[in-house]
Amino acid sequence: MSTSVFNSVCFDRGCLWKGEVKFSKLGKRNEDRLYVGRSTLLSPRSLQIRNSKQEKDVRVALLGASGYTGAEIIRLLANHPFFGITLMTADRNAGKSIGSVFPHFITQKDLPVLVSTNGASFSDVDAVFCCLPHGTTQEIIKALPKWLKIVDLSADFRLGDISEYEEWYGQPHRAPDLQEEAIYGLTEIFREKIKNARLVANPGCYPTSIQLPLVPLIKANLIEFKNIIIDSKSGVSGAGRGAKVANLYTELTEGIMSYGVTRHRHVPEIEQGLSDAAGSKVTVSFTPHLMPMSRGMQSTIYVEMAPGVTTEDLYQQLKLSYEDEEFVKLLEKGVVPRTHDVRGSNYCYMNVFPDRISD
Repeated sequence: MSTSVFNSVCFDRGCLWKGEVKFSKLGKRNEDRLYVGRSTLLSPRSLQIRNSKQEKDVRVALLGASGYTGAEIIRLLANHPFFGITLMTADRNAGKSIGSVFPHFITQKDLPVLVSTNGASFSDVDAVFCCLPHGTTQEIIKALPKWLKIVDLSADFRLGDISEYEEWYGQPHRAPDLQEEAIYGLTEIFREKIKNARLVANPGCYPTSIQLPLVPLIKANLIEFKNIIIDSKSGVSGAGRGAKVANLYTELTEGIMSYGVTRHRHVPEIEQGLSDAAGSKVTVSFTPHLMPMSRGMQSTIYVEMAPGVTTEDLYQQLKLSYEDEEFVKLLEKGVVPRTHDVRGSNYCYMNVFPDRISD
């Protein structure tokens, strides 16, 4: 038996459909509708911009626009040629401009004023990004019009087993019917299922950085399904924008801290994805750490290779799995991924390293 170590570094990229869109006509409403699919060349017919300043082909609503996740989606979509933001909600900031909440958007004059969720109208909306905290999303999404395409960035629809959701999040699932419909949105792994989904559960940050390197290796039976050790480190923005003593500058600067030791809420999501890939139950040892940086994430993962497998086999499998993917990059051999190199991007960098300890 041999061991191997590899790194993945990513910004909490979310799903964001990665520019992979297509359109379909629905007879009853007779208007373009958003679907998720694999297309890097966009249809000239369906993606003509009706008005370069005002009306875009895909009209997007953001629920919870005043948090960090909402701000990232605004940043990515505000200047997008085909997506237009027509509705933004933020209950505590209703009536304000987004530029007054996030001053770096002050030049974005076409963005709508923030409104309360209860007062929101979805008549001019095709797709919704829901950026609300877990536990608040299920009933809100359940009440949305059925024609909407939805990406939920909370944890509320990530776990297929609603009893696991209750165990790890401390409350019963309030929309079990929607959970059956939800598709886990890790595009590189579940692209075909995502294509026709109405509700996409955006993956968590740690699970993204862990599943992207591990799933292809598990599917190819190149590593043992046991004794997987994951050491992950995250920037502070992953904890959200709410004021918390533990996240104050003086509490965090010049130090690091383990948290959620043995019981972090992302554990069942990680194990769900790895178990699906293996076709049997996979458990992991996972410890996250909070770093004194605003954003970014690095996961160092220790695995045992299957008999006869070499580190080169792992490298070649990852190369084969992601050679056609835009946002996942296997680095040149020996190059260590750095969070600085993916900061503010949608990229995940990874690499494989042989451990000096055998067995």
